[in-house]
Amino acid sequence: MNKIKYILAFFITTITIAQNDDIFNKGNAFYNEGKFQEAITMYESILTNNVHSAELYFNLANSYYKLNRIAPSIFYYEKALQLEPKDSDILNNLAFAQNMTIDAIEKVPEVGFSKFVKGITNTFSIDVWAIISVSFVVLFVFLFLGYYFSYSTVKKRLAFVSSFVILFFAFIALFFAFQKNAIDKKNNPAIVFSQESDVRTEPNLRSESAFQLHEGTKVQVLENYNNTWTKIQIANGKTGWIAADDIKLLKDI
Repeated sequence: MNKIKYILAFFITTITIAQNDDIFNKGNAFYNEGKFQEAITMYESILTNNVHSAELYFNLANSYYKLNRIAPSIFYYEKALQLEPKDSDILNNLAFAQNMTIDAIEKVPEVGFSKFVKGITNTFSIDVWAIISVSFVVLFVFLFLGYYFSYSTVKKRLAFVSSFVILFFAFIALFFAFQKNAIDKKNNPAIVFSQESDVRTEPNLRSESAFQLHEGTKVQVLENYNNTWTKIQIANGKTGWIAADDIKLLKDI
């Protein structure tokens, strides 16, 4: 009975993949014909099947860009970038889309030791840092065993010193893994979808307007209030409360 279930699951999965590929190709055909809204419909129907890829997000973003839909184009370029952070095509097209935004916000530059540590931390994902750390630990074990079973004084000394140097690097990699985890947890970006939105000093309509934001601007979400207001921070460090419906979280699928 279990074998039949596995076989059925395999065939269903295969058919679903084939259907999604067919829909994706239809979307590409619509895009090449200049029918960008039809292409969007095709691409978004794939997303409803819980299928996600950098290529799908990229093509969806391109379609919105062609229709001068700033917010969704930037949103999906950013989604594609989350999956392929070093892809030059995504980075270039995102830059073009960002040039269409109204808000010119100067980013607060990071300096000193904090910038140095953050730069190294973001070199790899948390999984890669964890693999590096474990690899160093395994190497430490082999070197320590070499020290323990070696009869040569020179070899014992070399293995002993090398093993603890390797262990030191294992702890360094582990430190960066925890740092990367902390950065990823803190990072909660969103894109403003409202054409114009007042960012207020408090989470209510009676409070003063601190500043305004326009569609396509990227913000960091700090906290949520009653699912109606969201506290955000923009690139220059300013914070305020924005209507939750005016933004769309990039971490949401």
